[in-house]
Amino acid sequence: MTIALADPFARLKASEREHWASFAPAAIFSTVPAAKLVKFAQVSPGQRVLDVGCGTGVVAITAARRGAKVSGLDLSPDLLHRARDNAVTAGVEIDFLEGDAEALPYPDATFNIVLSQFGHIFAPRPEVAVREMLRVLKLGGRLVFSAWPPEHFGGRQFGLLARYAPPPAPGAEQPASPASWGDPNIIRERLGSTVTSLLFERDIMVVASLSPQHTRIAQEKTIGPLAKLIAALHSDPGKLARLRTEYEEMIGEVFEDNALHLHFIMARAVKAR
Repeated sequence: MTIALADPFARLKASEREHWASFAPAAIFSTVPAAKLVKFAQVSPGQRVLDVGCGTGVVAITAARRGAKVSGLDLSPDLLHRARDNAVTAGVEIDFLEGDAEALPYPDATFNIVLSQFGHIFAPRPEVAVREMLRVLKLGGRLVFSAWPPEHFGGRQFGLLARYAPPPAPGAEQPASPASWGDPNIIRERLGSTVTSLLFERDIMVVASLSPQHTRIAQEKTIGPLAKLIAALHSDPGKLARLRTEYEEMIGEVFEDNALHLHFIMARAVKAR
């Protein structure tokens, strides 16, 4: 997929496309939350459903197994390859496309439900992602997504990564923090009067691991923004060591019974106009 050169975040998206390719081994932990999201979305047979930032297809396949007609979109061709294999194994047909959440390749009012499990939150311009997701949604259709609340580990880690990241270029437009999508007040502001019946539900994802150290190593290998930062810090071993120490301390705060406990929030709204 070619990202338009006029896009001020073209380089960022190309980088994400590369670094998220390693996420596949971690996708297993999102399968239970995927089922919760699909149930929360009230997916039913015959509905047309879009999964934005579909990754390895866990949400898309879960929805298709309920009888929905599903499309999935992701920046990473490697993750889409795994998604197609997963769909074949599950015995469902899904239309997977490589593409950008800020430029969805679908006509207006195509889908009954637009879903995203921790995917659209990485689009650098929330207002553009919202406009696109609502554009392809039918009037009266449901927009449903999962995100990481900023006060819990999933959201806090973005602040940690930002503190250790190289400084941005002077005058460059900065992407929104993915953690902002976990704040109900910000969600209400972003969706505004375009939706009605906005509803939230909270839950916990459990990620099994032998220790905080094992968790940190696994996260470094599979979580795109973290993998990118680790690569950038290899030339500064002292800073890299401090990041790893601080990250393990954060993990330790939510590590219990050989598992990382990650709070997440789900939002559901109906397109009003």
